[in-house]
Amino acid sequence: MDEPRGIGRRRCSVLHCAPACATDSASRKKNGTRTLFSIVLALGWPIWPLLFTSVVVLALVFERALALRRRRVAPENLLRDVLTLLTRRQIDASVLERLSSNSPLGFVLAAGLRSASSGREATLEALEVAGSRVAHDLSRYLTLLGALGSIAPLLGLLGTVVGMIEIFSSQAGAGNPQTLAQGISVALYSTAFGIIVAVPAVLAYRIFRARVDDFLVDFEEQAQRLLEAIHGERAGAAAP
Repeated sequence: MDEPRGIGRRRCSVLHCAPACATDSASRKKNGTRTLFSIVLALGWPIWPLLFTSVVVLALVFERALALRRRRVAPENLLRDVLTLLTRRQIDASVLERLSSNSPLGFVLAAGLRSASSGREATLEALEVAGSRVAHDLSRYLTLLGALGSIAPLLGLLGTVVGMIEIFSSQAGAGNPQTLAQGISVALYSTAFGIIVAVPAVLAYRIFRARVDDFLVDFEEQAQRLLEAIHGERAGAAAP
C-alpha cells in the first residue's frame, strides 16, 4: 500500500536534513572555539597576565567559599555545649584542646576558658586577642581578591592600548580600513575580558567581607555571654 505523498516527502526531508543539521552544528561549535582561540592569540602577550589573574580569582573564590561556611566557622549550639560543660565542671585540658581545634569560634571560647581563673580583665583580654587572630585568619586572601578585581580592568585596558598601538603603527592597518576596523574590534576584546574577570572578583570580595563582619559580630556576642557565665555571678556577689 502506498503511503501518502506528503508524508513520505516530509520524512525524506527530515532524514536528509538531520545529518546536515548535525554537521552544521558541529561546524559552528568548532568555528566558535577556533575564533575564540584565534582572538586570544591575536591579543598577544597582554592577555596572558589577564588569564593568570582569572585563574587566581577563581581559585580564591572557591577557597574562601569553602573556608567561610558557617558550620565550619561558627558551629550551631557550640556555645550552649560549652556552657553546659562549664556548669558541670567538666572543662579540662583535653576539652580545651578539642574546642580550640574545632572552629574559629571554638578557638575564641577556649582562649577565654583558659584564662578563667585569672580574673575578669584577663579573660576579657584573652578573648580580644583570640578574636583579633581569628579576624585575621578569616580575612585571609580577601585583600588579594579585592586587589585582583581592581587590577583586572587595568590589565584589559593595557591589552587594548597595546593592540591599538600595534594596529596604528603597522602599514597594513593604516592603508586598509577593513583591516583597521577588525584590528580595533579584536583589541577591544581585551577590555571586555578584563571587565568579565573584575565583576565576579569584586562581587565575591564584597560578599565575603560582609560574611566575615557578620561572623565577628556573632563572635563578640558569644564571647560576652561566656564572660558573663564565667565571672558574672562572682562580680554580682562582690558588689555591695
